[in-house]
Amino acid sequence: MARSSLTRDEVLDAAASLVKQRGPGALTMRGLAAELGTAVTSIYWHVGNRESLLDALVERTVQEMGAIRPAGRTPAERILSVARILRRELRERPHLIAMVHERGLTERMFLPAQQALVHEVHAAGLRGARAADAVRAVQFQIVGFLLVERNRERSPAQSPAESELWDPAAAPDDPGLARALARPADPERLFLLSVRALVTALLATAPPAPG
Repeated sequence: MARSSLTRDEVLDAAASLVKQRGPGALTMRGLAAELGTAVTSIYWHVGNRESLLDALVERTVQEMGAIRPAGRTPAERILSVARILRRELRERPHLIAMVHERGLTERMFLPAQQALVHEVHAAGLRGARAADAVRAVQFQIVGFLLVERNRERSPAQSPAESELWDPAAAPDDPGLARALARPADPERLFLLSVRALVTALLATAPPAPG
């Protein structure tokens, strides 16, 4: 029996869930109706055709990505918090983010994060082109790291693996390095390490505070 009541938000929630689980290609109006236990005509009534549904999903994703609230006592700590939030939000929505990109709304999606970063680099004393470079450097670091991270996750099993390539004989003058490289990488730790180092270097170019 078809559901007697249905809201637009419920339709979008179910559509987003399908896209997250199986990708945009799995999103059909008939499949969505079955997921919601309603008639296909009810889906059309709430969101229009499939293209209109995809546009609504993209718009909602852009709006959700805008909710970035930095935390921390210093500009550097708050920039790092923006980086962590942005990485988490992008990782949670790979297929939806791809749809945003395909519809040419990537820059708009990143604008709130850029604005948050601008506020913090200003608080650190950077202005003009140096401030813009700092904002873009942090943004590119986040996105670039995420692309490498996802590529490693999707890659087939490597043979030989890192653990085989980095035996103690591979670096006889630094066995600690060989042991560390033989262990699986810790993406979270590496992300924080790289962003923190970048931010420290960028903010070091800020002029000293008056007095």
